[in-house]
Amino acid sequence: MRTLPVFPDLRSFLAWAQEERQVLHIREPVNLRHEMAAIQQQMLRADGPVLRFDKAMQGAAASSIPVVANLFGTSERVAAGLGVAPSAISDLGAFLAELRAPAPIRGLKDAMSRWPTLRTALTTRPNIMKRPPVQQIEAAPDLGALPIQTPWPEDAGPLITWPVVNTRPHGSDPAQAADYNLGVYRAQVLGPDRLILRWLAHRGGAAHARTWHMRDEPMPVAIALGADPATLLSAALPLPEQISEMAFSGVLRGARSELAHAKTVPLLVPARAEIVIEGWVHPGDTAPEGPFGDHTGYYNAVEPFPVMRVSTITHRKDPLYLTTMTGRPPDEPSVIGEVFNTLALPVIRAQIPEIRDLWLPPAACSYRMAVIAINKRYAGQARRVMMALWGMLAQFSYTKTIIVVDDDIDVRSWDNIAWAMATRMDPARDVMVLKDTPMDYLDFASAKEGLCGKLGIDATNKIGSETRRSWGEVMTHDPAHLDRADALVSEWQRDQHG
Repeated sequence: MRTLPVFPDLRSFLAWAQEERQVLHIREPVNLRHEMAAIQQQMLRADGPVLRFDKAMQGAAASSIPVVANLFGTSERVAAGLGVAPSAISDLGAFLAELRAPAPIRGLKDAMSRWPTLRTALTTRPNIMKRPPVQQIEAAPDLGALPIQTPWPEDAGPLITWPVVNTRPHGSDPAQAADYNLGVYRAQVLGPDRLILRWLAHRGGAAHARTWHMRDEPMPVAIALGADPATLLSAALPLPEQISEMAFSGVLRGARSELAHAKTVPLLVPARAEIVIEGWVHPGDTAPEGPFGDHTGYYNAVEPFPVMRVSTITHRKDPLYLTTMTGRPPDEPSVIGEVFNTLALPVIRAQIPEIRDLWLPPAACSYRMAVIAINKRYAGQARRVMMALWGMLAQFSYTKTIIVVDDDIDVRSWDNIAWAMATRMDPARDVMVLKDTPMDYLDFASAKEGLCGKLGIDATNKIGSETRRSWGEVMTHDPAHLDRADALVSEWQRDQHG
C-alpha cells in the first residue's frame, strides 16, 4: 500500500518536500502577531508550498527557532503524509475499514493473501529509544521562548495550534502505548509554565482526565510539537475507539513507532518530535479560554477549560516549531478534511452498503453538510440513510444538513446537486426536519447551546409509493455519438492552443 519513502520525523518530510520544490523559505522578518497567519492563509488559498519562516518576530526580537507552516496545505501533501499517492487514498480507506471489522480468515491461502495487512499490524509495536533526539536539550519551563503565533486580531493571546496531546487513562501501564490517546487540542498560553487545553467533553483527552480526577489525582500530559507526519495525521483521524493513534501511526509510516519515556511525567512521547512540553492537569484547575478565531469563521465564546502546569520542556538541539491557523475554509484543517472524506467512505459503506459516494463540502466547515449518493432500490430509502448517518455514526452527529441523491449525480458538483434538487425534490414531500438534536456549541445559528435542528433533503428519483405519477426518464446521448463529439472538441482545443 505504501508508495512513498518512510518519513520518521518532520525533517525527513520537509526534505522530501524540498526535493519536490514545495518549500518556500521566508528569510525576511515576519511578525508572530497576525502577520504570519495572514501569509499562511493567502498562500494556502493559492495551493502554495510549505512555508519556513526563518525570522519569526517576537516583538522587536527574532526567535532563534524557525517556524514551519502550511505543512498539509494541499491534498497531495496530506496523501504524502499518509504515505501514499493521492490515487491510493481509497485503498487506504479500505484498509481502515478492514481494521474496524476484519473479515474472518479462511484457510492458509487467504491468510497469505492478507500478509501485507498482517505485516503492517506487526509494525505497530513501538521501539523505545533511550537517547531520543527530542530530549537532546531539557530546559526550565518557558513557553515564551517558543515562537507561538497569535493568529487573529481579537485572539486572547498566543495559541499553540498543532499540538499532539498525549494522555492515558488512570490505572493503565505507562509503557503500554495501545492505551494512549493522541488528540489535537489547541492550547492557549497563560504564562511561562501554564497553558489551557481546549478539549471538548466527548474527546479522548477529556475522557482520560475524568478517570484521574474522579480519584482526585492530577493527570500527566505530554504535548508533542513537530511530530512526524504519520503521528500528526493519526492524531487528527477519526479512528475506531479500539485502535490507538500511536499504533496506527506505525501502520501509516510502515515502520515501528519510536517512542521515549518522558522526563517528568509517566508517559511515552514521540522520540523524534521537535519539542515536547510535559506537565500535569489538576482536578478543578480551569481558566477562561479564548476568544479565538475558529474554523467557523467566527470567534468562539469564552469558556473554562483545564489548565496544564508545565513541568519541563525538552527539544532537539536545533528545533523547528510547527504551526497552523484555522479560519473560514479553506484552511489547513479543511484541506486535511477533504482527504479524510475519501478515507472515510469505505468505512461508512461497510455500515450502510447502499451509499455509493459522499461529499462533505469544505465550505460547510467540512462536517456541517453532507451530500450522499445512494443506489436506490425502494421507497423511503433516502430517509433511512439519513437516519442511519445521524444515529449510527458519531461523526455525523454535528452534520446539520444531509442531501441524498441518486448515484447518477456527481456529489462534488453543485450544478449536479442543484439540478437534482430542482427536478427530483418536492419541498412539501421530500424535506425532513428534526428538532433539538446534538450540535457543536460553536454553532451560533442554533437557538440553544449544544442543540439544533437537522435538515434532510431527499433529491432522489421517486419510486413505488413515494409518488402517484410516472417518473420521467433522464435524457442521455448514445455513447458512440459522445465519443465522436469528444474527439471533435479535443481537436478544436488543440487547434486553439497551437
